[in-house]
Amino acid sequence: MDNFQIRTDLALEARESVNEEESKLRGVSVEEHYEEEADLRITKVTIDTKNAEKMLGKPMGVYVTMEAPAMVEPDDDYHREISEALAEELLKMMPQEQEEQSVLVVGLGNREVTADALGPQVVDNLLITRHVVKNYGKAAYNCTRMNLVSSIEPGVMAKTGMETAEIISGVVKETGPDVLIVVDALAARSTRRLNRTIQITNTGIQPGSGVGNHRNALTQETLGVPVIAIGIPTVVDAATIVGDALEKLMSGEKEFDAVKYMGQHRMAFAELNNMYMTGKDIDSVVKRVSYTVSEGINIAMEKSFVV
Repeated sequence: MDNFQIRTDLALEARESVNEEESKLRGVSVEEHYEEEADLRITKVTIDTKNAEKMLGKPMGVYVTMEAPAMVEPDDDYHREISEALAEELLKMMPQEQEEQSVLVVGLGNREVTADALGPQVVDNLLITRHVVKNYGKAAYNCTRMNLVSSIEPGVMAKTGMETAEIISGVVKETGPDVLIVVDALAARSTRRLNRTIQITNTGIQPGSGVGNHRNALTQETLGVPVIAIGIPTVVDAATIVGDALEKLMSGEKEFDAVKYMGQHRMAFAELNNMYMTGKDIDSVVKRVSYTVSEGINIAMEKSFVV
């Protein structure tokens, strides 16, 4: 019982957290690519065995992590580069990416809580086309082929009285999309990845997972259609900050392990389990990065336009 769990929603961090012996486990492959000009590191983690799934605590599937240290800066040109890279990775995960599809984008989160408002703000900036095509045809966009994009912001159960999965399931049954793109705020293990990292996965998502409030999962198994999840870590576990501070403080001590130390003094750190921290400029940062994500989705969807 001396292991103090510091949680993360990023598969890359889960992979980094295993020890050297465990890191050799079968069923996990890692591919890394660095774009020097954009200072963008793209890491693809693939989990394809039940043993690896259990070890990392992440469902089997593909996880693409885009690390962009300058993503918090107000540089429109740089954010455009990130959006274009996001569009490329998103298209790779889209089923039948070369064909016309109906895409439902789900913005998870609470609009009134800034650190949790990523999903709703992404939905605000999407190019929604389904209703126009349904009413006027593709000629309205001067196209012969295009993706039909719709969106929904289901809110939180405290306001609706319904599980997010129940709301989305009803919409899926009524509108029959070919694929779901779900956007939500996440939690990170490392403060350096806060608001600077985008994760894309084809495994779906559990609403509320960013703060440990797990709700019914949104996956292909539960909804009957492929689910692609996009997330940005906007909060870190308070234990992360304490652990980082301890490691810096004890940097002169050989083999000091902050997580193990906190586990051995579990009672003293117990209150950290329900605390999550974010940056003081989170309002402007979420507004900026949500636009980056929405532009990435827009670019990906527009690539299917055929005039």
